[in-house]
Amino acid sequence: MANSTYSIMPNKQFHMLDGRKGLSKKSHVAAISSSVFDGVNNKKPKREESQHKAGTVFLVGAGPGDPDLLTIKALRCIQQADVVVYDRLVSADILSLIPSDKETYNVGKAKGAHSVPQSDTNTLLVELAKCGKDVCRLKGGDAFVFGRGGEEMQTLHQEDIQVEVIPGITAASGCTSYAGIPLTHRGLSQGCTLVTAHAEKELSVNWKALAALDHTLVFYMGLSKLSLISEELSQAGLPLTTPVAVIEKGCTADQRVFISDLVTIEDAIKREAVVSPSLIVVGRVVSLAKELDWFITQTTEHLDIEQLEKLSA
Repeated sequence: MANSTYSIMPNKQFHMLDGRKGLSKKSHVAAISSSVFDGVNNKKPKREESQHKAGTVFLVGAGPGDPDLLTIKALRCIQQADVVVYDRLVSADILSLIPSDKETYNVGKAKGAHSVPQSDTNTLLVELAKCGKDVCRLKGGDAFVFGRGGEEMQTLHQEDIQVEVIPGITAASGCTSYAGIPLTHRGLSQGCTLVTAHAEKELSVNWKALAALDHTLVFYMGLSKLSLISEELSQAGLPLTTPVAVIEKGCTADQRVFISDLVTIEDAIKREAVVSPSLIVVGRVVSLAKELDWFITQTTEHLDIEQLEKLSA
């Protein structure tokens, strides 16, 4: 059998994360040629004109921020699709991987700022696909975890447009791993529950059920509702000393981790001007963060180290 030769072509610069120092380091990264990608998965996202009148929409999870966490399939789609439609939570490092000649659309949403309504995003995806373009719908984290991927897929199916899903690492998994916080740990937590703190009108959460689970609780989009989360969980029976972590800009060189408890965490992050995106983690596993910390970052605030060491003992 003849040996195969793959060409590695130099690509643009982007920031790689140095986990030992937690600093952003510019590095020339080789872009793997399409021949390598074909060897991994023969099904290319490029549309065959003879088979499809409309393009295909790929719902791509970009992960929590570090470009090294992208799947090979996600990277291939970013580089080969005709159009990239991306969200606000897709990191700048990942956006830098989009070829400069690609057609791109920013449909991000941000609290207190101009946002593109979801209905408009749905319409845009339909129109682009009906024009015969293959669309990379790039979302932070995973499209099916608080990413409205299901809603977009329903709309596209109603228009008879082909959709494929490329999973990504969701923030609950990626950011906690980079913060040294296991979602489950023998003797501390036998389960994990993901909760969105965002609602169109009123937040509807069964707080008593959450408090009774004795699970690790991970709240997405909850920074502005941290006070409500702490108050409701404590009233539902969760001990006031329960460790809480706020992970700001997780899986990036700007990651910061703040650790306290239900009572003091809000005041702690106010002093530090914490901003979104931030993930909130509640549970005894947070007490392991100091011991398991491996991704040295700008700052890690352990606000009551002695108490946390006792909790992890």
